Amino acid sequence: MKPESPTELYIVSSSPHTHSGESVERIMLDVVIALIPAFLAACWFFRLEAVRLTAVCVGTCLLTEWLCRKAMRRASTLSDSSAVITGLLLAFNVPPSLPSWMAVAGSVFAIAIAKQVFGGLGYNPFNPALMGRAFMLISFTGAMTTWSQSPWLQKVAGSAPDAVTTATPLGIVKEALKAGQPLPVFDTSLLPDFFFGNMNGCIGETSALALLIGAAYLLYRKVISWHIPAAYLLTVLVYAAALRAVSPATSIPPLFHLLSGGLILGAFFMATDMVTTPLTRRGMLVFGVGCGVITMLIRTVKTGAYPEGVSFAILIMNAFTPLINRATRNRVFGTKK
Repeated sequence: MKPESPTELYIVSSSPHTHSGESVERIMLDVVIALIPAFLAACWFFRLEAVRLTAVCVGTCLLTEWLCRKAMRRASTLSDSSAVITGLLLAFNVPPSLPSWMAVAGSVFAIAIAKQVFGGLGYNPFNPALMGRAFMLISFTGAMTTWSQSPWLQKVAGSAPDAVTTATPLGIVKEALKAGQPLPVFDTSLLPDFFFGNMNGCIGETSALALLIGAAYLLYRKVISWHIPAAYLLTVLVYAAALRAVSPATSIPPLFHLLSGGLILGAFFMATDMVTTPLTRRGMLVFGVGCGVITMLIRTVKTGAYPEGVSFAILIMNAFTPLINRATRNRVFGTKK
């Protein structure tokens, strides 16, 4: 139908275009639904601590977003549920023993500084939940790297370690590498514990099974595509396999890298953030490969301070997103390259 006036015309970048029928609210609701299995697993393994931290982070994120929008005299955006997702992901990235006031501080930073200062949803260059985690990791390093004892430790180390500050799989490996000691034995009998989540770690990252169920739902709903997760995970596997082949005494099997730390959570739920990641498929693959390489560099460098690199890898690649978009932009329909 011909437009009645020039004001009804739309300026677009290329053609053809069609509306998917999705809305921000619907997409955010799908992400919340996808995170439910991981939340239930967190409640199973960490009991009331998981409930406490999730309630604190989500509640603080909602309140902070409302106050920020009010202070900026802009319309409320609570209905789009993006603050809920930020709160959930932030809670999933903290240890179960973290004090509530620290979770509040991280949540305020995630919403007020990492999101609303830039203009709100759609304008933030970095993932808000990961920015909140990075802020807490730097500000409250001791609390963010302290873990409770877990039965799987006896299987790995033979006895409970003297300190619990590095009592995670990646933490034990990093400390052994730094001390020049033999690595603990990660045999196949440990794989069920790693897959189902019976190990120390942040409350939402331990159960690979729960996270993969949620990821399958997001892929089914086409909220995310396979490009970033596949490139990310495959890069980690190839990197870990190469290290294992070259120096088996100073590296752990690739499957344990895949199931340890926040790799599954990061690959499917944070590296796929629509706002902070590339738009093109080629760009997504580049982004995923970059995340995988940086993650493994941080995990495996002996002199590194942190045993886990997922959060920092994604944030670093967020900074490169505009350049990746520019380098991989598609040819305009009807024109030559």
